[in-house]
Amino acid sequence: MDNMSELNEDEMQLWNMWKGSFKRIFGRVVKEMSEHTGLSEGDFGVLDRLVQFGEGKLRQQELADSMDWDKSRLSHHLTRMEKRGLVLRKPLDTDRGVQIIITSAGSSALEAALPIVSKAIRKHFLDQLTDEDIKSITTLAERTKTP
Repeated sequence: MDNMSELNEDEMQLWNMWKGSFKRIFGRVVKEMSEHTGLSEGDFGVLDRLVQFGEGKLRQQELADSMDWDKSRLSHHLTRMEKRGLVLRKPLDTDRGVQIIITSAGSSALEAALPIVSKAIRKHFLDQLTDEDIKSITTLAERTKTP
């Protein structure tokens, strides 16, 4: 095996620290949101994308693509959300697609969650950063945008 492809101990430690830090921060944000709103990470992702990308409605395939979920996973999740009154599914007349529409209950749930999510992101992530950290993270994010 080529030595350049193997990670040394320090590189592996850095990788694990990066992954662990993200998982801890993300987990804390999701936990606070769930405890205060009853929404799961998936619920929030669906509702937020419906509003951000579709002004309240999206084709199911577009929603699946935006979440990087397969059709089956999204379909099962939407069934649970529909039972809770957060979304509606409506077959499209023009083709075999399905449109997902946020309900007023879904809009209210998202509106209640947004300030909680913002506060948790600030508390668990942004308030921990120095100006130099922000520059470094921004530079890394820009450099790694495309594969």
